[in-house]
Amino acid sequence: MIYKCPGQDRRDIKVELLRCADCGYEVEIFSDEIGVRCPQCKTLVCRTRMPSCVDWCSRARECVGEQRWRLLKGGK
Repeated sequence: MIYKCPGQDRRDIKVELLRCADCGYEVEIFSDEIGVRCPQCKTLVCRTRMPSCVDWCSRARECVGEQRWRLLKGGK
């Protein structure tokens, strides 16, 4: 059996436009991303993060992977 977190359902991904704070360019970001680089000025454009499973689940690090877990927890 393959376990799949219901919060990671790729069928429900949505696109949102965020404005770059440095140059004003509208940057496309998907609902499963926290931040993307502005294609115009290369500034990191981030969404405001809502609380997620990484804040409370003891297995979140294993579930989402080390790199994404660190990003979600605010590390580098």
